[in-house]
Amino acid sequence: MQATLRHWEYYGLTERFSRLYEDSAKGKRFKNLYELIVSEENILLAYRSIKRNKGSRTAGADSFTIDNYEVIEKQEFVMGIRESLANYKPKAVRRVWIPKLNGDKRPLGIPAMRDRLVQQMFKQVLEPICEAKFYNHSFGFRPLRGAQHAKARCDLLINQSKLYYVVDVDIRSFFDNVNHTRLMKQLWNIGIQDRRVLAIISKMLKAPIKGEGVPSKGVPQGGILSPLLSNIVLNDLDHWVSNQWENFNSNLTYTKPYNKYASLKGTNLKEGWIVRYADDFKIFCRSYKAAEKWFHATREFLYKRLGLEVSGEKSKIINLRRKSSEFLGFTLKAKEKGKPKRGNGKKYVSVSSIRSKKVQHILTDAKQRLRHMQSVPTRFSAYKWNAFVLGLHNYFRYASQVNLDFNDIAHKLSRTMHNRLRAYSKKEYPKNPSDTYKRLYGKYKYKTWKIDGIYLFPLACIKRETPLGFQLAYNPYTESGRKFIHDKMEINISVQVQKLIRSHIPHRSVEYIDNRISRYSMRKGKCEVTQLYLQAEDTHCHHAVPFHLGGTDNFSNLRIVHKDIHILIHARDIMTIDKYSSMFNLDTVQIKRLNNMRTLCGLKEIH
Repeated sequence: MQATLRHWEYYGLTERFSRLYEDSAKGKRFKNLYELIVSEENILLAYRSIKRNKGSRTAGADSFTIDNYEVIEKQEFVMGIRESLANYKPKAVRRVWIPKLNGDKRPLGIPAMRDRLVQQMFKQVLEPICEAKFYNHSFGFRPLRGAQHAKARCDLLINQSKLYYVVDVDIRSFFDNVNHTRLMKQLWNIGIQDRRVLAIISKMLKAPIKGEGVPSKGVPQGGILSPLLSNIVLNDLDHWVSNQWENFNSNLTYTKPYNKYASLKGTNLKEGWIVRYADDFKIFCRSYKAAEKWFHATREFLYKRLGLEVSGEKSKIINLRRKSSEFLGFTLKAKEKGKPKRGNGKKYVSVSSIRSKKVQHILTDAKQRLRHMQSVPTRFSAYKWNAFVLGLHNYFRYASQVNLDFNDIAHKLSRTMHNRLRAYSKKEYPKNPSDTYKRLYGKYKYKTWKIDGIYLFPLACIKRETPLGFQLAYNPYTESGRKFIHDKMEINISVQVQKLIRSHIPHRSVEYIDNRISRYSMRKGKCEVTQLYLQAEDTHCHHAVPFHLGGTDNFSNLRIVHKDIHILIHARDIMTIDKYSSMFNLDTVQIKRLNNMRTLCGLKEIH
């Protein structure tokens, strides 16, 4: 997010986006958004955002990737995008099918690259308007929010609010069944009333699917704008639920929030608290009777107001003290804690583990990877395994019983690993492991396998973490929020290491690949010039002494820097130096570090 904020500043859009958010919060209607969407600054920001995305190298139906636009002169590129919008006609969407845990497949639509750029332009302008109107406790596809925040909210409602009945509603094929006419009305009601903008969004929704024709409903999964549109659709559900209890306006003044809710208990209102992540949501209730009312009312609301049907076999009411509920790959259950004290009732706490279907999926995936490693026992195979394990650990560490789950997974895989890897390795306690291994798993006394000099990350070694609730102060669209992000936000190093391990860098030695990851880990993800935290996609590895001056891929010769700082280190052209210097506004200490690197490259210092 820090990189995103810096790009906003570079293109002079921070204040414009903030103003959109502020005006939207005040109820303003926006009738002149098109000019901002097609502004040069917004188009170039969209290009930069797409380029940073790993999907930018995935071709659409027209076989274009972001590389096809890199050689186009800036003004020609900007004018080309504007001209395409003057009489916009999206190209066909390429359809691919992604396997689901239950064995089925879900459709994914990949728009043409030009259409992805256009969707990103629209998303950048529409998102601050929508964020001001979105419900606090929806967490999917929103800035800085994630599955861990949704789970933290569920834990809080179970542990502190003592809500043990949950309404599980499964919307049947949500993304395929969004009603286009209703969605356009919802956009209008949320404040987006520029008819030119709405007309183009309508055309996006009706982009033909290659081999299938023009869709009459639905938003394509895979489109950049689709997650925002899906949140707009279900925002009505969020507020419909919250306005009946949590945000109910009783026209009375209370000194504390719980006084309000205590008074509401004597009314005919039904208590319900919604937690939503994309189209997956739950409503927590205090009694079965209230849950039953919510179940039927929600099914009716979805059908009559949003035109969405509920899956009868998957939707149900669950008493968490008896059965578990599934959410985002986890199972949630309220279990009795200790013995009740005299005069007090039983106390229940939220207990979570990995969903059984997900465990089976992990085992199947792991066995396939081990089979590949047996046939290709190289460092790169080991890196892929490590990225796989790290990804699992990063996501599931928030389950309270995650240690038991991964011990069980590791036990079930132990014989397979032995049979697949024994010809190339043996299990041992790591001797002189990499800095990355030591940082992530060094404290565990655990035997693991070594493939081509690389120790495999052990599945059983996972540290459980308590998920923290989302802080509303994390708001990129307010000045105080941006300051809070800069001051408080730190990158989860293991998440970024996982991405670096997965990234493919052709024509580089295995020594470079390994030392690059170790250097990033040792520097805790910070740029060695600016000291800012770096996302994996913004990270470059600089050779302090270049190859042509005798440099090597040794760990001591590598430096972790932001990719634009890397350009500045090697820049010779004055215009290039001025451009990238202005992006960072370097202080004297940072300039000194930069010049030390330029000197080792045989280049003049920057003043």
